[in-house]
Amino acid sequence: MRTWADVLKASDAALFDWAAQQPWAEPMRRCMQDAQWHAEGDVWTHTGMVYEQVTQLADYPALSRVEQIMLLFVALLHDAGKPATTVIDAETGRTRSPKHSIVGAAMTRQILRDLGCDLGTREHIVSLVRYHGRPPYLLESRDPERAVIQLSCVLSNRLLYLFALADTRGRKAEEMSRPEDTLHLWRDTALEHNCFTAAYPFVNDQARFLYHRDELTSLHYTPHEEYRCTVTMMSALPGAGKDTWLAKNRRGLPVVSLDAVRQELVVSSTDNQGQVIQTAREQCREHLRAHRDFAFNATNITQQLRKRWIDLFADYHARIEIVYLEPPLATILSQNKERSAAVPESVIRRLLEKTEVPTVAEAHVVTLTSAAD
Repeated sequence: MRTWADVLKASDAALFDWAAQQPWAEPMRRCMQDAQWHAEGDVWTHTGMVYEQVTQLADYPALSRVEQIMLLFVALLHDAGKPATTVIDAETGRTRSPKHSIVGAAMTRQILRDLGCDLGTREHIVSLVRYHGRPPYLLESRDPERAVIQLSCVLSNRLLYLFALADTRGRKAEEMSRPEDTLHLWRDTALEHNCFTAAYPFVNDQARFLYHRDELTSLHYTPHEEYRCTVTMMSALPGAGKDTWLAKNRRGLPVVSLDAVRQELVVSSTDNQGQVIQTAREQCREHLRAHRDFAFNATNITQQLRKRWIDLFADYHARIEIVYLEPPLATILSQNKERSAAVPESVIRRLLEKTEVPTVAEAHVVTLTSAAD
C-alpha cells in the first residue's frame, strides 16, 4: 500500500498485514507493557487485539468505509508512541508510558502524510490518537461536560467512544479492567449536549472561541460578535506559499511579516529573535489600535507559538482566522529553494516533525488547505 487510495480499497485483513510489515511495528513488538493493565504482553499484541475488537463492534458495519479506516488506523497507532516513552518507575517498578499519545499523534501525522491522506481525515485520525485515552477517565475530569464538548470540536465523539470500547475489550488485565459504564457515560454526556456525532452547536464563533479559552462559563450566554478588526494568521512551513496565498486571497491587506522585520533589522533567522518579535508585536498593535484588518505572516507551526499571538489579538477584541497551508513536501522544498533567503532542507524537515496543525479550538475560523490558492 503506497497511497491513501490503496488504503481505502484494502480489506481489513490486508491493512493489518501491511501495518505488521511497517518499520514502526517492530518497536511495538519489543515494547512490553505493565502486566497489571496489559497481561497480554507487548504493545503489538495489544494492537492486534484492539484491531480485531474494532471490526467486531456492533456499529462497525453501519460506518462508512472512511470511518472504518479511521478507526482501524487509530487501533494500529494509538500506542505507537509507547516504545519511545516507556519507562520503569523507580519506586513502584511499574511500567509507564507518559505522554505516549502525544508522541503517537505526531507519528500518525507523519505516516498518514506519507500515504497522501487528505488533511481533514488525517487530522481527525491524529486527534483520535491524541485523545484516545480520555473517555475511561471522564469521572476524574474537573469538568466532565467541558471535556466532552471541547473534544467534539476536533473529533467525532462517536468514533472516540467506539474506539474506547475496542481499546478496553482488546486487553487482558490482571489487576482490573476499565468499566465500560464510564465509556457509556461519555456517550451519554455527548448525546445530552448534542455533540455525539457532530461538534457542539455553539451559538456563534465567539462563544466557541471563549469556551475553549475558559472565558465562557455558561453555555447559555450569547456573547456579542463585535469584533474591532480581523486578523488573518498564516501557519505553514517556509516555502509553503504563505505570501502567494495572501496575494491571491487577501489582496491589499496590510501584512506584518516576521521575515520582513528580520530584513529591516538585518537579523538572521538563526540570531536572537527578541528584537524581531518585539518589533512585530508593536506593528500588530498599531493595526489593532486602529481597528484595521491585517495579516500576520510567520510559520506559527506550534500551538504554543500561535497562542502568544492569539492572546495579543484577543486582547484587542479581534476576530482571528488561521490559514494553514500544507502542499506536498516536495513542493515546499522546491519553492523554498527559489526564495531569496532559502532555509536549509534539514531545518524544514525538523520543523515538519514539530508541526501541530491548528484546530477550531484555537481561533474563530480555521482553514486547512494543501494549496496556495
